[in-house]
Amino acid sequence: MSALSHTRSIRSQETCSSGAISNQQVEKESLHEYINKKREMFRMQYAIAIKRDEIQKLENLAAEEEAKLEKAEQYLEKDAAMFDDFLKENDKNSAQALKIAERETKAKMDKIIEIRELTAQMMNIQSEISRLEDTLQEYMMYRDFLYQLSPKEWQEEYEKKQMKKREMKMASRAKEENTSTLPPVPKGRELTSQSKQGRFPTTGSAERLSVDLSAEELELRPLSQSQRKESIKQGKMPSKQHPKPLSARRVSETASLKMEKADPVCSDDEDEDEAPELYFTDPKQLLNIFTELEEQNLSLIQNSRETEETLDELKHALTTTQNKMGREIAQLEQLEVTLKASIAKEEETAKDLAIKAQVFSFGEFKSEFQEKMLASLSKKVLEVYRRCIGENDANLGTLQMLTVIEHQLDDLLECLERVPQAKIEQAEKTKEKERRMRLRDEKIKQQRQLQEERIQRALARAQADIKKKTGRRLVFRSEPPPIKEKEDENQGLIDKEKEEALYYFT
Repeated sequence: MSALSHTRSIRSQETCSSGAISNQQVEKESLHEYINKKREMFRMQYAIAIKRDEIQKLENLAAEEEAKLEKAEQYLEKDAAMFDDFLKENDKNSAQALKIAERETKAKMDKIIEIRELTAQMMNIQSEISRLEDTLQEYMMYRDFLYQLSPKEWQEEYEKKQMKKREMKMASRAKEENTSTLPPVPKGRELTSQSKQGRFPTTGSAERLSVDLSAEELELRPLSQSQRKESIKQGKMPSKQHPKPLSARRVSETASLKMEKADPVCSDDEDEDEAPELYFTDPKQLLNIFTELEEQNLSLIQNSRETEETLDELKHALTTTQNKMGREIAQLEQLEVTLKASIAKEEETAKDLAIKAQVFSFGEFKSEFQEKMLASLSKKVLEVYRRCIGENDANLGTLQMLTVIEHQLDDLLECLERVPQAKIEQAEKTKEKERRMRLRDEKIKQQRQLQEERIQRALARAQADIKKKTGRRLVFRSEPPPIKEKEDENQGLIDKEKEEALYYFT
């Protein structure tokens, strides 16, 4: 489009230039001007021819571009139509997908709600099963308790009855198994032949059979009550899990007889539906037994408490006597060691003192005076011993008491060294505070006494008679005028010379 507009503008310029040339007046011109004009006209014609060629090329290009644009527009229209069809189909598919998704989500929600309801029902059933199991365990515990409370004669009769019932059931089972169409195993034939000889083997034969059982046959024994309950919870029957052959069943039944004889009450797993046979028929029987047991328990508790109290008293007395004897033994051992050392030392000092006494006494000191001094010293030492350690139960001598006091003093000094410095400082501060308080109280007391004395003196002066003074009032003697000494100028020089002599020659 730009090329077409350019060619149109060039044509309009040519027409304008040709019209202008024709309208001009013909004037006389020289040859040179004529040649120049012709040259210019040739150049203009040449430029016009070149531009015409270019215009033609541009017009051809524009025609080609227009054809391409038309084709592109046709293709675009086709693509737009196809895209519209695609959008319509896509909208239709999306609407169908939304409907399907809504339907599936609704079905999913329904299934989720149904699953939740079923899970809630399962949880309720499981809780109910657990509750019933707990009650069953509790009832079984009560049954065992009542069985244990029942007399031994009744227990023996009950065991015999249960054994008869089991034998009858075992016989009926054996008959049913014999009439069954299962092919017998060689091992089972031997066991059935053994069982035909007697319904139940003796203890020796049962033990022999139990020994001959393989590990696979031992696993095929009848399930207990708890195992059956677990299998029922899981929704699987034990017979489906472990299919038993005829011989394995017979062997397991004969081998389990011995186990059932040991505990006839707990082995009644198959007779759970039947009402249990009990010795007690009236609650008063249980109340009587309970009262008897309670009286026995109370008497036993009282006896145990009395024995515990006596045992505690004996233990306490034993510990106190052991501690006391230990302390006394330690003190006596320490005294023994110290006495031995002091005896050896005192013997040496006694010898020296005896020699010194012979040399220095010569009858100057009397023995009575010395005995009095020794008695007073022993009394003072005994008082100090009582205050520091305690009573003199061992009847120690004066020197021995002094050694014990010295040891006690050494121990206290060691303890004082081990006491932390902060604690000592705190104790010193408290003692210093107490001392200051005591000094302050004493000072206040002295001040009060002095004040009372002054008050008493003032009262005495006030109550005494007034003495009138007669004569001239006494006055101090007047001081004489000071004497001014004349300063000697030579004296300063003399003093300076003396100082220099003292400094240099001393």
